[in-house]
Amino acid sequence: MKVSVIGATGYTGAELVKILLKHPQVEIETITSQSFANKKISEIYPSLITDLVCQELNINKIALSSSFIFTALPHRISMEIVGKLHSRGKKIIDLSADFRFIDPLIYEEWYGTPHQKKELLKKAIYGLPELYREKISRARLVANPGCYPTSSILALAPLVNNDLIKGNSIIIDAKSGVTGAGRALSLATHFPEVNENVRAYQVKGHRHTPEIEEQLGKLTTREIIITFVPHLVPINRGILCTCYAALKQKTDTKDLLKLYQDFYKEEPFVEILPQGRFPQTKEVLDSNRCRIGITVNERSGRAIIISAIDNLAKGAATQAVQNMNIMCGFEETMGLIQ
Repeated sequence: MKVSVIGATGYTGAELVKILLKHPQVEIETITSQSFANKKISEIYPSLITDLVCQELNINKIALSSSFIFTALPHRISMEIVGKLHSRGKKIIDLSADFRFIDPLIYEEWYGTPHQKKELLKKAIYGLPELYREKISRARLVANPGCYPTSSILALAPLVNNDLIKGNSIIIDAKSGVTGAGRALSLATHFPEVNENVRAYQVKGHRHTPEIEEQLGKLTTREIIITFVPHLVPINRGILCTCYAALKQKTDTKDLLKLYQDFYKEEPFVEILPQGRFPQTKEVLDSNRCRIGITVNERSGRAIIISAIDNLAKGAATQAVQNMNIMCGFEETMGLIQ
């Protein structure tokens, strides 16, 4: 299958190229880059052993030559390009936030720009396979989830789905490696600012908050209101989310573990750790896995759920390939088992 990657030289785009180069059912037809047009991607990322040359974006050429397209572009920029490709009948996975919300007003409030393709929001499927596999298999447009939402939703979905926690009690303390901020230069991600430092940011309200609330809200009839605080930590990649939620009734750790094991028993990329064990970011590096550890603080009556993913992988590129496999009828784990 001939595929294209639009926006191939950001961290996520390059990760996609790396994975697709090894996928047995895929041939990369075109990669694009606004900043590095006419350069080999191996000049930008020497670890990518390929002769692929970054091209300027040409929608007509891509639509004619590729049946499947990944758009790894900044928010606000994707929607127009996705709209043109969708009208040409292409299958698309968009890795921006432009199609993750059902309600365009939520997107416009949190991303500060009018949504230009509202008609596609109802056609886009949220690309979390553990919750929406069947819908993804029939979709032409999949909105790949954010990295923080992937880790947070997978950690909390069994509790919310089984109505075990108070909907306004959820606190998510999340920590991400610096690649989560993207490849563009900024003072906040400058080495001297990040090294030997841990910093909370967007404490009053991070734009992944409504994404997490909307997806968890689909699992229950109750309103979900979360407190979400992200932190930047001095590692390249990885996310660790520690989630706290008040239990509605007395429950012990053993019962919650059984609940989680049952909920994810058919999932190839979600691993529930034994009682007393909790995940670390190194354990999921360069993989599509999400590892989850669970305990109950009986004194406070709170469940504590800790999840770990690679923000560039299960939080972005490998999850996108997992979604592609489902959309195209390939083995879901194809090109992803490591």
